[in-house]
Amino acid sequence: MAHAHAHADPPAHTHTHSHPHAQALRAGQPNSEALRPVSQQATPAPSPAPRRARARRLLTPWLFLLAPLALLITFTYAPIANMIAYSFTDWDGVSPELHYTGAENYREIFTREDLFQVFWVSGYYLVASVIQIVAALYFATILSFRVRFRNFFKGVLFFPSLVNGVAIGFVFLYFFQDGGTLDTVLGLFGRPTDHAWLGTPASANVSLAGVSVWRYLGMNFVLFLGAIQSIPGELYEAAELDGADRRHQFRYIILPGIKPVLTLTVILSVSGSLSAFEIPYIMTGGATGTETFVIQTVKLAFQFNKTGLASAAAVVLLLIILLVTWVQRRLVPDDRVDLV
Repeated sequence: MAHAHAHADPPAHTHTHSHPHAQALRAGQPNSEALRPVSQQATPAPSPAPRRARARRLLTPWLFLLAPLALLITFTYAPIANMIAYSFTDWDGVSPELHYTGAENYREIFTREDLFQVFWVSGYYLVASVIQIVAALYFATILSFRVRFRNFFKGVLFFPSLVNGVAIGFVFLYFFQDGGTLDTVLGLFGRPTDHAWLGTPASANVSLAGVSVWRYLGMNFVLFLGAIQSIPGELYEAAELDGADRRHQFRYIILPGIKPVLTLTVILSVSGSLSAFEIPYIMTGGATGTETFVIQTVKLAFQFNKTGLASAAAVVLLLIILLVTWVQRRLVPDDRVDLV
């Protein structure tokens, strides 16, 4: 009996897809690219277009900042650098010649009592700034709720901030003069009208500080009002459902919610108290014990031609303001408060 063995031949038209490494081995030619792991194989170089787009994205913000930075350096940092340089000289502000004197100007400021005691006048403005912040916060809190004629009162409180400081100085100069507006109003209530409001250091400084409160109250009021209105209204509704009255809402919702703005306002008020100039300079010119540190600096530079000494005084004032701001920021850090 014969046994037939059938051998099956492979199909003639079979297409196989093999790895490049296998193709290279069949061809008898090594392929270095195929022998590399996939992770190490060369990647195509990025096209120039994405590089240009990335460079454009990096340069665009600086192009927009170029003009503001140029103005800031030209009109702020360059004058400050010149002021610091002049503070070590005896320049009179007119002569082209100046001589280096070292720290002599600073020694004179801290050793002459009449140059440094003017900071006591800033105490009146510091107390006035406290009154101003409290009053602005009070009015902002009241007018943030539904009150009749609240838009009218908002305009009345903010109006002084729109008036020029020189005009305010002249208006209140007639207001406080002998027989002026204040004496006339007090006379209607039977009060004596022979008081010289700008005649003694105490009454003059109190009067000038009061004018500063009236002028800058509106700006702080707007800052507080905007901060209060940015608090979500749902918090007030939830507080009312829990039985909280206006006093509790102010303590637990408003005060924590406006803490950053309150901190900023205190910093601005303190720095403004130390650098008070416009109102006392226009109304009294620094007479009757109302001379502030800035008025004294202006007189040293333009009246006594001691620009070097005046520059040193300005540097001292700048350092004091920076120190007070730094201490305040350390004592009251600006932490974000999550009311929700």
